Amino acid sequence: MSTTTQTPQGAPADAGLRRGVMSGPELAAQAIANIAPSAVIAFTAASIFMGAGNGTLLSFALAIVVILCVGYCVAVFARKHASAGSLYTYVAKGLGPTGAYIAGIALVAGCWGIAAGSLGGAVSYMSDFLGLFGIPAGGVLAQVLLAIVIGGLATFFTIRGIRVSARVSLVLELVSVAIILILLVLALVALGPDAWDPSQFSLAGVPVQGVATGMVLGILGFVGFSSADALGREAKNPYTAIPRAIMWSAAVVGVLYLFAAYTQIAVLGDDLATVASPLQAISEKIGMPLWFAPVLTFGVAASFFAVVVAPLNVVGRIIYVMGKEGVVAESFGRTHESHLTPHRVLLIAGPAAILLDIVLLIGGTHPMDIVVWVDTYGTYGYMVAYALVAIACVVYVRRERMKSGLVTLCATLAVVAMAYVFFANVWPVPAFPLNLIPYLFLLTMIVALAWFVFVTKRDPSVKQRIGNTETDMLEGVG
Repeated sequence: MSTTTQTPQGAPADAGLRRGVMSGPELAAQAIANIAPSAVIAFTAASIFMGAGNGTLLSFALAIVVILCVGYCVAVFARKHASAGSLYTYVAKGLGPTGAYIAGIALVAGCWGIAAGSLGGAVSYMSDFLGLFGIPAGGVLAQVLLAIVIGGLATFFTIRGIRVSARVSLVLELVSVAIILILLVLALVALGPDAWDPSQFSLAGVPVQGVATGMVLGILGFVGFSSADALGREAKNPYTAIPRAIMWSAAVVGVLYLFAAYTQIAVLGDDLATVASPLQAISEKIGMPLWFAPVLTFGVAASFFAVVVAPLNVVGRIIYVMGKEGVVAESFGRTHESHLTPHRVLLIAGPAAILLDIVLLIGGTHPMDIVVWVDTYGTYGYMVAYALVAIACVVYVRRERMKSGLVTLCATLAVVAMAYVFFANVWPVPAFPLNLIPYLFLLTMIVALAWFVFVTKRDPSVKQRIGNTETDMLEGVG
């Protein structure tokens, strides 16, 4: 099957995903929206504090180092290759077609899982937001309707165009982060001299196991940070802009996490481990006006919505490239005639996320449990993809006779950390249903590998095309 197709009459000359429309800040917006720092800030520091105590900042610092190591490996590829295939294309450069396929499927599972899980978070917080205005939205029917509306809007924005969806995500995330930063800064001001908490910088009595476990949670807070690498087709000057967007978004969000964790511990102390909503507890403690509660709740809901949109963009582009290369049906390698987005993929991935949430909601699952369960499934996908891209980077730079010392160090740290993250999520064996999720992910990979074997036996030339689709080769509207 050819990787190029005839474009219809009147189609743009650069048929396929729209070329070169996104600036560096817009690429960073995609990455930051995929991370959803506001949603992470709302819960992660408290979760880490329960085990790490005053070692919480150390846990976050270690997580930042690991993520920057992964980011550096991704950036090495991004400086040389621009594609919509994200880590799928990069891994092919080092580990060949089979490794690339495993990484691609793992990343698709990861992105879709994070999108579907975050839809539950958006439903939960929007339900709370409406409830603050006396609108009953806590019942199953209301939450199902919210899932349909929110998920439908997310799917619409991704089909309407990457620039539109990225800007929507950026605006929502900026609003959310601004609301939270205002709260945290005001909290430190209210503390006065007590805002300085030197105990957080002392390692005395800090539990090593708690810090290690906290690092796992910290790493999970960055999942999706490299999503800008799927926008090689749409980025202006992709070989420079994408690596910068990946590294800077991780660094900026890391600093934000450190500041938020420090402030929550300084303000709430040991209560951080027990309060249901740390940000709401801080708001009440410093006497914020009543109108701030709905603003804060809407901000977190907006953050969850942004992280529904961003991963769907990545899913669409990876499957789009797979369609071009014959790994999946050729129709998935075609784009919308006017919007030039991979609409066929998105019209499956978006509704599938909505359907999963509806089934779980009707089954009596709390929306925030959907976040935990489905995001955990997605996390396994990201961990596999991150480990594979790190290994592939070492092979790639050595084969290309590039400087490999820093790459080897970063890749080693990344792979060891990803292995530990996986281990920490399966042992000790978690409670039901989290104990089943690793096996659901494994089943996904087995089915996907069976499909790969079938496709490559039917058409052996598919393997030769995997990972060789750069931006200039992506065509096809219809």
